[in-house]
Amino acid sequence: MNRLFFLTVLLPSILIAQHTINGKFSPAKDYSVVLLYKVTPTLSEYITNTEVKADGSFQFKLDATATKGMYRVVYAVPQEDYNFDIIYNAKEDIHLTFNSETGVTFQESVENKLLASYTDSMSMITQSIGNYFKLQSEDTLALKTIFKTQAETQFSYETTAKNTIALYFIKANKPYIPKKFKDVSTYVDSLKMHYFDFVDFNNVTLQSSSFLEERMLNYVFGMSFNAEDEITGYKKNIDVFCNAMKSAPIEVKRILLVGLWEQMADLNFESVANYIAETYLMEIAVSLNDQELLRGLILFKDLSIGNKAPDFSLEIEKNKKTITTKLSELNIAERYIILFWSSTCSHCLDEVPQLRSYIQSKEKGAVQVVAVALEDNTLKWKNLIQSYPEFIHVYGAGKWDNEIGNDYGITATPTYFILDKDKRIISKPGDIEALKLFF
Repeated sequence: MNRLFFLTVLLPSILIAQHTINGKFSPAKDYSVVLLYKVTPTLSEYITNTEVKADGSFQFKLDATATKGMYRVVYAVPQEDYNFDIIYNAKEDIHLTFNSETGVTFQESVENKLLASYTDSMSMITQSIGNYFKLQSEDTLALKTIFKTQAETQFSYETTAKNTIALYFIKANKPYIPKKFKDVSTYVDSLKMHYFDFVDFNNVTLQSSSFLEERMLNYVFGMSFNAEDEITGYKKNIDVFCNAMKSAPIEVKRILLVGLWEQMADLNFESVANYIAETYLMEIAVSLNDQELLRGLILFKDLSIGNKAPDFSLEIEKNKKTITTKLSELNIAERYIILFWSSTCSHCLDEVPQLRSYIQSKEKGAVQVVAVALEDNTLKWKNLIQSYPEFIHVYGAGKWDNEIGNDYGITATPTYFILDKDKRIISKPGDIEALKLFF
């Protein structure tokens, strides 16, 4: 009976044996809650969350159901920007510290400390190579010695990391290492040529981390363009990357290229974003029957600088009569500002009066504002527009489900489009100050 009682008590504790992921954030006052996700190639599975205590400490308890793999700690919003990855091998506790300026440091965890040590060691060697070329040294033996150290360090870490998850990252990060002296130009060209040689785009662990995305961004934005202009250089680097990952699952290609497309869009490299869409992403969207992505890519292209603005009907006063016409048929100004706003939007109520004052300072016929109000009802809108007789007003019924707003991809108000006299989009300023700067 005693033995039976002992097993009854002990067995559940064995089955739910726990490991912890714990640590400390600093400065503590900047953090309140942290979330933990198990990351797979196509999605992040929510695991748990915990409060950050007054001293910055936190702890996640993981039971035996927590499988080994890549996990992501999220500490702020937006979640895609404020997070870091950790390796969990289901064999050890993980203890770490995190600072917003210095990043994550692991105090306990063989695998995570091993990978961090490898990264630091290889970075120091890379810095030594850079310093050698920067000083224009003629000591070829010194460079050969650095390359030899680099090869030995890579081999040593691969050997030490055998049978660990960290090994996937160490092998994938293996740099091009010359076996003899090379001048800086030849070396850089070789780095570019062999940058993806050891990256296995079909490896599930790499797919489940930020490694592939970081590798992509480092190549596209970090590799030199030689004599090409910036746009052409980006496009060539994108082609090299896409060729390197041609064997990857289509879902992985989608995730990586959507991320790159969004980066280019955010940086206002519209021609590069559209190149990614037309050359690669649209075909992927069609193959996956991803209609939402396809519509988004087409909409972005249609609203790019240089394209004709989507047309819509509006009413204007002519010869003391109200007539219905179209945006494309307006011929009353050199420039047009399409303003999307709402009578219930506090930012709009701050910026629209500033816009009116600014336009009033312009010569007559220089600029015409077409104000499209996205509204749920007309009452407040009708009262407000009395203060803006200089504007052409359009009532956008349905608020966020309005045809005009949808054609212009509106997700926030106020939003501005500046058109030339032919109704081609020439600027998309983010706020009233950017609009003033354009003019």
